[in-house]
Amino acid sequence: MKIMKKPGFDNDKYLKEQTAAILERVKRFNKLYLEFGGKLCFDYHAARVLPGYDPNVKIRLLQQLKDKIDIVLCIYAADIERGRVRGDFGITYDAATLKLIDDLRKWGLDIIAVVITRFTGQSAATIFKNKLEHRGVKVYLHYPIENYPSSVDLVVSDQGFGKNEFVATKNPIVVVTAPGPNSGKLSVCLSQIYNEHKRGINVGYAKFETFPIWNIPLKHPVNVAYEAATADIMDFNLVDPFHLNIYKKTAINYNRDVESFPILKLILDRILDKKMNLPVYNSPTDMGVNRAGFGIVDDKAVQEAAKQELIRRYFRYNTEYVMGIERKETVERVSLLMEELGIKLTDRNVVEVARKTAAEAEAKGKGNAGIYCGAAIELADGRIVTGKNSQLMHAASSLILNTLKTLANIPDEILLLSPHIISQISKLKQGILDEESESLDLEEVLIALSISATTNHTAELAMQKLSLLRGCEVHMTHIPTPGDEVGLKRLGVNLTTDGKFSSRNLFVT
Repeated sequence: MKIMKKPGFDNDKYLKEQTAAILERVKRFNKLYLEFGGKLCFDYHAARVLPGYDPNVKIRLLQQLKDKIDIVLCIYAADIERGRVRGDFGITYDAATLKLIDDLRKWGLDIIAVVITRFTGQSAATIFKNKLEHRGVKVYLHYPIENYPSSVDLVVSDQGFGKNEFVATKNPIVVVTAPGPNSGKLSVCLSQIYNEHKRGINVGYAKFETFPIWNIPLKHPVNVAYEAATADIMDFNLVDPFHLNIYKKTAINYNRDVESFPILKLILDRILDKKMNLPVYNSPTDMGVNRAGFGIVDDKAVQEAAKQELIRRYFRYNTEYVMGIERKETVERVSLLMEELGIKLTDRNVVEVARKTAAEAEAKGKGNAGIYCGAAIELADGRIVTGKNSQLMHAASSLILNTLKTLANIPDEILLLSPHIISQISKLKQGILDEESESLDLEEVLIALSISATTNHTAELAMQKLSLLRGCEVHMTHIPTPGDEVGLKRLGVNLTTDGKFSSRNLFVT
């Protein structure tokens, strides 16, 4: 399967559609609470399945609406307590919250508050609250409500939403977002609407969720890729039965929104004064202001990109299963989704090349102890470069150096790293730090390359090509070490592995 390089998504068209949809919804109320699902910035899943999609297009949208919005961040107290990690950045949710605040400020946007949800006195959450407040960030506490959301009488009362701390807002659009799922965004929106309504404010609710895309088919690869992305929490897409029943039109939504709609509608109806003649939501789809489908300009390119994302998800979950993080059922779920679309693992171009590279290295080193690792990268122009491990370097290290030589048209026999620098790093690792292996991981190689570039013009030329690796596809036959993983993540490549360990040692640094 050839990876499509042609853009399939028009950001400007999407921005125009999305902005108009939000502003039209705001007109119905004095104030709109807009729940932002998915990632507010750095949405790389969307960028992978919708080639051409700007990972920060939502930020551009908020910049356009800057004078009309307030931004509130939510974080679940238990996620702080247990140190839940956001997979794409490899940092905890509390750290991701701090990063999100910093990122927004870089784009000229600021938050008005952080809400810690379902707070029950968790010590880590209290420390996090203190840290934010000492840095001038307002923090509010929301508390768990017994039998939420089914006990509507309790939920919609002063002992339910009414006991939560109220966040005062001033602009007509209040964006409620979070560092990840299950952070309590909806509950915060409903709580705020309850408390706003008590103050006589005509407020409404809407949801901004990119996936699933409601106006493309249920089994479109983009929507199936979303199912794969949420396979770990067992989400699935379906036709919105409420929308079909009322409007006789097919719209795609996902199970949790459909399942929660009757109780959500009941809560909203209970909160809002019918005398105000506010608009009625008849379906989960009605609640959305999601126009991503209108930004697709090349459906074939988008379909192919989404199929590739399914393969990447399979490899990711399988590696996490091997490492004891993920369940076998999650891997099997994605495998079934791939079968439905007729996708094979080897449809990812770099997979067989990496495996062949490892097999060739093993054949040449027959009789020598050790594990032979292969790696391959597909460049933007379709060329594939390989690398393998050795006594001097990890497979990821040799892969990146070989790729830089290819991009800079540097002959293979020319060294990018000074042998003296490699020797000194090896002496440091084994002679002083007492590490078992002198082989350089990718993080070490990138530092060594930057040092070599100060005296080696060829190394400097190679370094200038590093930015071209962002978004390239990489496959490794073995799980990268921490130093390799950090290096590859910072280079921005899309990495998959066969889920094999690169060492027989149980503890790997």
